[in-house]
Amino acid sequence: MISQQGAAFVAFALVAALLTVAPGVDSLLVLRTAVVAGGRIALLAGLGVLTGLLLWAVAAGVGLAALLAASQSAYDVLRVAGSGYLAFLGVRVIARSVRDRSARSDLPAKAPVGSGRAYTQGLLTNLLNPKIGVFYITLLPQFVIPGHPVLLVTLGLAFVHIAEGAVWFALVSWSAVRIGAVLRRRRAGRVLDAVTGAVFFGFAARLALEGGR
Repeated sequence: MISQQGAAFVAFALVAALLTVAPGVDSLLVLRTAVVAGGRIALLAGLGVLTGLLLWAVAAGVGLAALLAASQSAYDVLRVAGSGYLAFLGVRVIARSVRDRSARSDLPAKAPVGSGRAYTQGLLTNLLNPKIGVFYITLLPQFVIPGHPVLLVTLGLAFVHIAEGAVWFALVSWSAVRIGAVLRRRRAGRVLDAVTGAVFFGFAARLALEGGR
């Protein structure tokens, strides 16, 4: 018979799976990276996101992320930094779309995105989103059964979320690579970049204009 904590892990896995596949900036970043730079580089961007999740989980487990839930000032600092970074990514993507208008080839080569840059983009996109910290500090404790070690169970729950994220990013990368030749066509590529840039700006604006939680 499954234990209470085991049942809590199953319940969390279902909730985390729904949140993982929900449209968001992390998935969009991995998708676009796969199209413009290939599956391997996209997986590194996804690895950066998952590293961010692990760091948030450790912070939540030791109580550091509680600062975001308790201090509006700390939350606002991270919120503004995250908004600025997303806006920066949006500018870069849209600038690439404008540059591609003068491209001669209908099917340009994949953009040279470095492994380190892809990983860093994924990491910063996740770490500069204060909602992740608030999510971990508010949701994870609900799945920790009293009497069990909080830090270990929190990390265990986070690894469930990370594992689901890894599978999802691999699927997104694989799918994007399969249709990458179509999406890299000049017109389709410009549309993808324009949509991606607009979404990044949308997330940036939403984060910047949020006064509370």
